[in-house]
Amino acid sequence: MPIYRSRAALRSYLTAGYALFIVYASLSPFSGWHEQGLEFMAVLASPLKQTYSWFDAVSNFLAYLPFGLLLGLTLRARFNAVWSVILATLAGTLLSATMEYTQMYLPNRISSNLDLLINGLGMLGGALLAVSIVPRSWFFYLMHWRFERFQTGQGVDFGLALVLLWIFAQINPSLPILGNVFISEVLSQPFAPPPIEPFSWLESLAVSLNLLMLGTLLLTLLRSRRQAILGLLLILLVIALIKFIAAAVLLKSWALLLWLNSEAMLGLFFGVLLMLIVGPLAQPYLWWVTVFVTSAYLVLAHGILDSGSPSAAMRLYQWRFGHLFTYNGLSQTVMLIFPLLLLGYLWRGAMRREE
Repeated sequence: MPIYRSRAALRSYLTAGYALFIVYASLSPFSGWHEQGLEFMAVLASPLKQTYSWFDAVSNFLAYLPFGLLLGLTLRARFNAVWSVILATLAGTLLSATMEYTQMYLPNRISSNLDLLINGLGMLGGALLAVSIVPRSWFFYLMHWRFERFQTGQGVDFGLALVLLWIFAQINPSLPILGNVFISEVLSQPFAPPPIEPFSWLESLAVSLNLLMLGTLLLTLLRSRRQAILGLLLILLVIALIKFIAAAVLLKSWALLLWLNSEAMLGLFFGVLLMLIVGPLAQPYLWWVTVFVTSAYLVLAHGILDSGSPSAAMRLYQWRFGHLFTYNGLSQTVMLIFPLLLLGYLWRGAMRREE
């Protein structure tokens, strides 16, 4: 596979995934659909809302900025800088217009022409950022590092996109580290210890399987088995750091370290231990281990354990913006579909080997 196609493939996967995030965030919770007697042209022609807050403007701009960046990078692999910016801005604005139109049928959503304008500016800013970083030497070295460390066969880029998707699902501060059960302890007074609950071995097992899912995926993607184990440990450190920062910013003070529960710590220990055991396995055996671990996690985490409701975790937050509820729901959805996508990735890889 030519290098530029592989680069474009990874960017395309990330762009498509982020577009789905936008659709989810714009239309969640996908209920209450009905005609409200609104005309989309009237919405576009209405005066800009005077009650529009700076928070709304900044959040909408920042929501579309990464999409503009990813789409701009994807298009830059095929078009020149000018066309990349134009096409990315138009495509993002079209998606935003589609979301604003669809929101007219949701009673808990408000269609806004100012949303459309701010989203378009976010796309433009992201696309301009994309075409400005492509010529940079550090960007070239980053691409070179990627092809030195990772395999170059078909499907590797989709596997890398899965790794990033997994990381996104784990940085939610209202979830235990690598856990799938939303934290919902309610304290009667600040700094009081949380109520004592029985230790759950199943939650620890879910954490171990979750860690092993990513670990075995890395073993299939990286050229060196040693690098896969080091990469897994590095990802864990990054997740812990991001969760701590997010908890410090978003959660109430007494909930700052609730994501470090005993079930998660034990699960991490055994997950790393299992990773060291399966690391030396040959590729065919490693493939079967990954299939078994992923299937077991899917059954345990989503068939046996009750992950709770995203709304239950809202009491932990010191912010009350609806974006947090949407983010919690998105995290839960990603955790649900990740094992399915991983199984599909493994099945597709097996089909390629038989061809």
